[in-house]
Amino acid sequence: MDQGRFGVPAGVGDGAIALGVAALLLGNGLSGEHPGTGPDMLGYVLLAAGGLALVARRRAPLTVLAVTGLCAVGYQAVGFDVLAVSYLVAVYGAVRAGQRAVTVAASVAMLVVLHLTALVFHDGPAGEALAQARHVLELAWLIAAFAAGEALRQAEQRADEAERTREETARRRADEERLHIARELHDSLTQQISIIKVQSEVAVHVARRRGEQVPEALLAIQEAGREATRELRATLEALRDDDTTPPRGLDHIPKLVEQASRAGLEATLMVEGQRTDVPAAVGRTAYRIVQESLTNIARHADASSASVRIVYRADSLAIQVDDDGQATPTTVPKPGLGLLGMRERVTALGGRLRAQQTAEGGFTVEAELPVERAS
Repeated sequence: MDQGRFGVPAGVGDGAIALGVAALLLGNGLSGEHPGTGPDMLGYVLLAAGGLALVARRRAPLTVLAVTGLCAVGYQAVGFDVLAVSYLVAVYGAVRAGQRAVTVAASVAMLVVLHLTALVFHDGPAGEALAQARHVLELAWLIAAFAAGEALRQAEQRADEAERTREETARRRADEERLHIARELHDSLTQQISIIKVQSEVAVHVARRRGEQVPEALLAIQEAGREATRELRATLEALRDDDTTPPRGLDHIPKLVEQASRAGLEATLMVEGQRTDVPAAVGRTAYRIVQESLTNIARHADASSASVRIVYRADSLAIQVDDDGQATPTTVPKPGLGLLGMRERVTALGGRLRAQQTAEGGFTVEAELPVERAS
């Protein structure tokens, strides 16, 4: 529920205002010389209805404007000389909602109708009738309500613009810092890791060429160098992945599956449900989940096949990646940076991620990403 001032829900505040205005109008109406029978009862009903209609002024400002105006004309016609407070509040709400032109036109029409109603239903001189119309809706109060609504509307617009500016500035600084980190990593680590990788591979090659047994420590250094190179390359790509380049999304997942198949993994893709457009952030996260899952399967799972399943639902997108690896129930997988990154992406979208071993010994990754459909 939207929060109004002082943390009070907007609906509660609107209800309180509506009840207060209705009570004020009824109090002014009851203070006059009205016996409470016949047409006067209709006037009381219109006074109360005009105030209570304000409860919907945020959801339907123009409708409330019309209802409060008609109620004011109605209770004036039956002889109630009460300031149209409910209509003034409705003018304020409609202008605050940005309906300035319609509000001006409605208010001009309201003034004309009130004067005509006074002339038709008032038995006294025309001057008294026109004075009664002015009492029901004074021009000064009308201008004040319009000005108050416009002032608050502009203040809210400036606040929204300031918030957008702060977000853009923060995003730009984050992008600059991310690229700075990428440059530092590239300059400080890439060359050193490349040297370690090349030297270890040369040492292994020379030892095998001489027919010597390659030490386990040297093989470990060689594998660690290769792994570090791959991880560093993936990290640099992630750091440089800003939204200025065409984002990877659902349309690129078939290519991922094809690449996994070419690498020797029997990979399949299944798409279920009615294909619909999803937000770019959801598509990008789905792509990263499949990419990381297939990469982990190729590196660590000792699997021969993998399946990727994407399900389009009414309010979510489900992704599931399974493999037939050789993990055992006693093996506890260590959550690496890839799995941690997937979980952070999914959590940021308000979704759920589950990654665990299967009873058959493989591994499964399941994610559900909420999708907000355009109304």
